[in-house]
Amino acid sequence: MLPYLLQSRSFAILTAPFIYVLIIPLSVLDLFVSTYHAVCFPDYGIPKARRRDFIGMDRGRLRYLNALEGLNYVYCSYVNGLLAYIAEIAKPTEQHWCPIRHARKVQNTHHRYSHFLPCGDSPAYRKRIEQVRCDFKDLQDARKRSSGPV
Repeated sequence: MLPYLLQSRSFAILTAPFIYVLIIPLSVLDLFVSTYHAVCFPDYGIPKARRRDFIGMDRGRLRYLNALEGLNYVYCSYVNGLLAYIAEIAKPTEQHWCPIRHARKVQNTHHRYSHFLPCGDSPAYRKRIEQVRCDFKDLQDARKRSSGPV
Protein backbone atom coordinates (compact mmCIF):
# COMPACT_ATOMS: atom_id res chain seq x y z
CA MET A 1 0.00 0.00 0.00
CA LEU A 2 2.94 2.35 0.65
CA PRO A 3 3.99 2.33 -3.03
CA TYR A 4 0.40 3.22 -3.92
CA LEU A 5 0.50 6.25 -1.61
CA LEU A 6 3.94 7.30 -2.85
CA GLN A 7 2.69 7.22 -6.45
CA SER A 8 -0.39 9.28 -5.61
CA ARG A 9 -0.52 12.96 -6.34
CA SER A 10 -0.07 15.03 -3.20
CA PHE A 11 -3.28 16.94 -3.95
CA ALA A 12 -5.23 13.65 -3.97
CA ILE A 13 -3.89 12.81 -0.53
CA LEU A 14 -4.68 16.30 0.76
CA THR A 15 -8.25 16.26 -0.58
CA ALA A 16 -9.10 12.72 0.61
CA PRO A 17 -10.34 13.90 4.05
CA PHE A 18 -12.82 16.23 2.34
CA ILE A 19 -14.16 13.31 0.34
CA TYR A 20 -14.30 10.80 3.18
CA VAL A 21 -15.84 13.17 5.75
CA LEU A 22 -18.99 13.11 3.62
CA ILE A 23 -19.66 9.64 5.01
CA ILE A 24 -21.06 11.30 8.14
CA PRO A 25 -23.86 13.40 6.59
CA LEU A 26 -24.54 10.74 3.95
CA SER A 27 -24.98 8.07 6.63
CA VAL A 28 -27.40 10.33 8.50
CA LEU A 29 -29.25 11.01 5.24
CA ASP A 30 -29.37 7.26 4.61
CA LEU A 31 -30.89 6.68 8.04
CA PHE A 32 -33.58 9.34 7.60
CA VAL A 33 -34.50 8.44 4.02
CA SER A 34 -34.59 4.71 4.79
CA THR A 35 -36.83 5.36 7.80
CA TYR A 36 -39.14 7.56 5.71
CA HIS A 37 -39.23 4.87 3.00
CA ALA A 38 -40.06 2.09 5.46
CA VAL A 39 -42.71 4.06 7.36
CA CYS A 40 -44.43 6.17 4.71
CA PHE A 41 -44.42 4.18 1.47
CA PRO A 42 -46.79 1.48 2.77
CA ASP A 43 -49.19 4.19 3.97
CA TYR A 44 -49.09 5.95 0.57
CA GLY A 45 -49.53 2.68 -1.31
CA ILE A 46 -46.19 3.14 -3.07
CA PRO A 47 -44.19 -0.02 -3.76
CA LYS A 48 -40.88 0.05 -1.92
CA ALA A 49 -37.56 0.11 -3.77
CA ARG A 50 -35.11 -2.65 -2.96
CA ARG A 51 -31.93 -1.19 -1.51
CA ARG A 52 -29.79 -4.02 -2.86
CA ASP A 53 -30.82 -3.11 -6.41
CA PHE A 54 -28.93 0.17 -6.00
CA ILE A 55 -26.09 -0.39 -3.56
CA GLY A 56 -23.61 -3.01 -4.73
CA MET A 57 -20.58 -3.56 -2.55
CA ASP A 58 -18.76 -6.21 -4.61
CA ARG A 59 -15.88 -4.28 -6.22
CA GLY A 60 -14.01 -3.65 -2.97
CA ARG A 61 -13.36 -7.39 -2.57
CA LEU A 62 -11.34 -7.77 -5.75
CA ARG A 63 -8.09 -9.51 -4.87
CA TYR A 64 -5.94 -7.34 -7.11
CA LEU A 65 -6.78 -4.17 -5.20
CA ASN A 66 -4.69 -3.08 -2.24
CA ALA A 67 -6.48 -2.19 1.01
CA LEU A 68 -6.76 1.52 0.24
CA GLU A 69 -8.03 0.90 -3.28
CA GLY A 70 -10.55 -1.56 -1.87
CA LEU A 71 -11.72 1.03 0.64
CA ASN A 72 -12.10 3.58 -2.15
CA TYR A 73 -14.26 1.17 -4.15
CA VAL A 74 -16.42 0.33 -1.13
CA TYR A 75 -16.88 4.04 -0.45
CA CYS A 76 -17.76 4.88 -4.07
CA SER A 77 -20.13 1.92 -4.30
CA TYR A 78 -21.94 2.97 -1.14
CA VAL A 79 -22.16 6.70 -1.94
CA ASN A 80 -23.21 6.38 -5.58
CA GLY A 81 -25.59 3.51 -4.81
CA LEU A 82 -27.09 5.44 -1.90
CA LEU A 83 -27.71 8.49 -4.08
CA ALA A 84 -29.36 6.32 -6.74
CA TYR A 85 -31.49 4.63 -4.04
CA ILE A 86 -32.54 8.02 -2.62
CA ALA A 87 -33.42 9.26 -6.11
CA GLU A 88 -35.53 6.14 -6.65
CA ILE A 89 -37.41 6.92 -3.43
CA ALA A 90 -37.81 10.58 -4.39
CA LYS A 91 -39.40 9.84 -7.78
CA PRO A 92 -42.64 8.19 -6.58
CA THR A 93 -42.69 10.60 -3.63
CA GLU A 94 -42.83 13.47 -6.10
CA GLN A 95 -45.52 11.67 -8.08
CA HIS A 96 -47.62 11.24 -4.95
CA TRP A 97 -47.24 14.77 -3.58
CA CYS A 98 -46.32 17.06 -6.51
CA PRO A 99 -47.39 15.46 -9.80
CA ILE A 100 -47.49 18.53 -12.03
CA ARG A 101 -44.97 18.92 -14.86
CA HIS A 102 -42.78 22.00 -14.85
CA ALA A 103 -43.85 24.95 -17.00
CA ARG A 104 -40.47 24.96 -18.74
CA LYS A 105 -38.47 22.04 -20.07
CA VAL A 106 -36.13 20.59 -17.45
CA GLN A 107 -33.18 18.30 -18.08
CA ASN A 108 -33.15 14.67 -17.04
CA THR A 109 -36.73 14.10 -16.00
CA HIS A 110 -37.21 10.74 -14.32
CA HIS A 111 -39.28 7.72 -15.34
CA ARG A 112 -42.27 8.80 -13.21
CA TYR A 113 -42.51 12.22 -14.88
CA SER A 114 -44.65 10.92 -17.74
CA HIS A 115 -47.39 10.22 -15.17
CA PHE A 116 -47.48 13.87 -14.08
CA LEU A 117 -50.26 16.28 -15.02
CA PRO A 118 -49.73 19.21 -17.38
CA CYS A 119 -48.72 22.50 -15.83
CA GLY A 120 -51.51 25.08 -15.80
CA ASP A 121 -54.36 22.64 -16.48
CA SER A 122 -56.53 23.19 -13.42
CA PRO A 123 -59.49 21.05 -14.61
CA ALA A 124 -57.20 18.06 -15.31
CA TYR A 125 -55.53 18.54 -11.94
CA ARG A 126 -58.80 18.55 -10.00
CA LYS A 127 -60.20 15.66 -12.01
CA ARG A 128 -57.14 13.35 -12.03
CA ILE A 129 -54.97 14.23 -9.00
CA GLU A 130 -56.06 11.27 -6.87
CA GLN A 131 -55.66 8.86 -9.78
CA VAL A 132 -52.13 10.11 -10.53
CA ARG A 133 -51.15 9.98 -6.85
CA CYS A 134 -52.03 6.29 -6.73
CA ASP A 135 -50.87 5.19 -10.20
CA PHE A 136 -48.02 2.83 -9.29
CA LYS A 137 -49.21 -0.36 -11.01
CA ASP A 138 -46.21 -0.35 -13.33
CA LEU A 139 -43.87 -0.10 -10.33
CA GLN A 140 -45.73 -2.85 -8.50
CA ASP A 141 -45.52 -5.14 -11.52
CA ALA A 142 -41.82 -4.41 -12.09
CA ARG A 143 -40.93 -4.96 -8.44
CA LYS A 144 -42.95 -8.17 -8.28
CA ARG A 145 -41.01 -9.50 -11.30
CA SER A 146 -37.69 -8.86 -9.60
CA SER A 147 -36.66 -11.64 -7.28
CA GLY A 148 -36.58 -11.55 -3.51
CA PRO A 149 -38.36 -9.61 -0.80
CA VAL A 150 -38.34 -5.81 -0.58
